[in-house]
This record gives sequence, C-alpha cells and structure tokens, in this order.
Amino acid sequence: MPDLSPWKPDRPLFIGLAGGSGSGKTTIAEEVVERLAGKVALLHHDAYYRNRVELTFEERTRVNYDHPTSLETELLIGHLESLRSGIAVEHPVYDFSKHLRAEKTIRIEPAPVVVIEGILVLSEPDLRSELDLKIFVDTDPDLRLARRLERDIAERGRSVDSVISQYFATVRPMHLEFVEPSRRYADLIIPEGYNPAAVATVVELIRSRLS
Repeated sequence: MPDLSPWKPDRPLFIGLAGGSGSGKTTIAEEVVERLAGKVALLHHDAYYRNRVELTFEERTRVNYDHPTSLETELLIGHLESLRSGIAVEHPVYDFSKHLRAEKTIRIEPAPVVVIEGILVLSEPDLRSELDLKIFVDTDPDLRLARRLERDIAERGRSVDSVISQYFATVRPMHLEFVEPSRRYADLIIPEGYNPAAVATVVELIRSRLS
C-alpha cells in the first residue's frame, strides 16, 4: 500500500493518474469519482490544451498534442492551488473537433479529493510535485491504439487514416520519450488497463485517509 504519510488531512488529497493514450485512465478516474460520490473532483489535463486561436484550423491539426508544451499546465497548477485554498475554479472544455477551447467552462468546487488524469501528469515536474499519490496505468500498446481509434472516430470526428497517421507521427514517439519514462515516479502501477482489484485498492486507500 502506498505511503501517504506526508499528506495532511486538513487539505485536499491530490491524486495523479497517468498512462498512455487509450490506457483506461479516464474510465478508472470516473469509477473512483462514482464510488466516492460527492468527495472527489476530477480534472482532465487534456482540457488544458493551449487555445491556439492565432493558428488556422490546418495549422492546429499539425500541432504535436502529445508534447508537454501543447498543454497550459501552469493554468492547471494554478487551479490546484485554488482548490487547495477552498476556491472553486472554471475547468476548461476543449473542442477536439476544432482544436480550440469552447467558450463554456465547468465549475469545479473544492473537494476532499482531487484526481488529475492525463498522459503527461507524471512527466511534468511542477505538476508532479503537487501530487500526494501518483498512479500509472500500464496497458499494452495494441490495446491502447485500438481504444484510441474507437474513441477518436466516435467522439472526435476523426478518420481512421488521420488517427493512425497521428499515432505514428507523434503519439508513439512522445509516449516513448515522455509518458513511459514517467512510470518510474508512480507510487502505484495498475496493470492491464482497467483492473477492478487495483481500482478497489485506490478507493479503499482514499476512504482510509478520509476517515
């Protein structure tokens, strides 16, 4: 069981959930939120992609969205600091079909536990230093690619060719350069993507700390 001894119960417990694209991070995060209803706030790192309004749509399609510089991580860290101080934040909403932020935001209220999920959550030193518990979801590459294909076609209006092209151009190289090496910072590794036993362990760990 990971050691949370540095964590103080008078402030929110920050949990980072990382892993490759299509590894099952979002599914796991949403289940933790569901099981601990009313006690967990969820932030998605990929909602913080920089709002590149100065670029044309074609230029935005060529941005490397798997590189750390594509994300406004400093804004996410600022939001974490606000939540730690008991202040609600406006979580961005990203329109993946346009590669721009939507005008609407989602208000996130302070909560005893805050889960931050994203492929690069553990690779960014400043963000990593904010986390009390670091989790890496380890999933086979072929399964991750299959899930990404299904998701991007169904939810983001992408074609099969564009998904595969992006995978080999940026997703796989950036995974090898940034995502995979970040697993060494994890306190807990969840194997085989969605793992009910590991999820139950995370939930019980949180419950024990909240009590």
